[in-house]
Amino acid sequence: MSIPPPPGNQQPQDPYGPPPANWPQGAQGYGPYGPYDPSGRPYGAPVSVNALAVAALVLGVLCFLPAAGLLLGLIALWQIRRNGQSGRGLAIAGAVLSSVGIVLWTVTLSTGVVSEAWEKFKDGAQGNESLSLKKGDCFDAPGGLEGDTYDVDPVSCAGRHDGEVFAVVTLPGGAFPGDAEVTDIADERCSELQDEYAMDSWALPGDVDVYYLMPSRDSWRYGDRAITCVFGNTDAKAKLTGSLRGDPTTLDGDQVVFLSAANAVDAALYEEPEETPEDDLAGHRAWAARMHDVLGEQIEALRGHSWPSAARKPVADLVKDMEDARGQWAEASTAGDPDTYYTHYDKAYEYADGPATVTARKALGLATAPPSPGETEGGDSEAQV
Repeated sequence: MSIPPPPGNQQPQDPYGPPPANWPQGAQGYGPYGPYDPSGRPYGAPVSVNALAVAALVLGVLCFLPAAGLLLGLIALWQIRRNGQSGRGLAIAGAVLSSVGIVLWTVTLSTGVVSEAWEKFKDGAQGNESLSLKKGDCFDAPGGLEGDTYDVDPVSCAGRHDGEVFAVVTLPGGAFPGDAEVTDIADERCSELQDEYAMDSWALPGDVDVYYLMPSRDSWRYGDRAITCVFGNTDAKAKLTGSLRGDPTTLDGDQVVFLSAANAVDAALYEEPEETPEDDLAGHRAWAARMHDVLGEQIEALRGHSWPSAARKPVADLVKDMEDARGQWAEASTAGDPDTYYTHYDKAYEYADGPATVTARKALGLATAPPSPGETEGGDSEAQV
């Protein structure tokens, strides 16, 4: 038995209640959540694609900045869950591809491939072959060794060339220390390393000068940290011929022992105080004491070496001169006044590079002509790369 509806024009009751006051008249189909979906957006409104999901996919496909692609993909998934945008598949794909990219980058870096490519990029970006110069390399510099040197052409040391690298000093990282600081470091370190490469200063031609190829503020940004110490000609328009290298790779053991002792004594002599004994007698006395000690060390080194028969007597005669000089330095170190100091100072210097030194050098096959008075054994010109 059916019950007839009550009289009048009746509408079915809406189980979700009346629509909102601003809902358009005649609108139908509220859906299971009423007129809004779970994100609070009215049903029927257009759904946008999440922009971060698209960006994550692009970065993942290109394998460019994979860490950023992974981060964008994760943020996109969170935004999509929150606001109901589309693009979930794009975000997942971008995150996965970016993860693969991170793995590939890690493997590539561990094998040094990227490091090698970066070095090539630096050189290419700067157009600067000087960044790859090594100890013992010879080169031509189309722009010269003075001023800014932006490019060099490696050549054989046997022929004519503008420069020969005798040392490379690597500076620590951090901010660019400034031109003055880099120059001071180059002055000190290149001077120290010169005798390690060309041990026999007597063999250096009189027209040889020392130049520095130093980082500039611009090249520092590309990772340039090298001070390149270079032998060049004192005349900027002239060239060198043949290698100046004279170290344990080109000398025999007897020559190395002799030159090591001679260079140690020379290095101590170069430490003479700048002020006169009248102005700084104490400083000169301390320096004379150091000369006494250094000579003692080198005398023992020469005595302890087994010399070839032809060099035994010449070296023994030289050691005798060194002992006499050492005695004079001992007297100078205790001088009570400048005049007494000068007396022993002058006698000590009489033995420096004297006839016994020349005879010993000749017996060992080394250069026998000392540098002329006032002749420098390398200057201190600079160039920036």
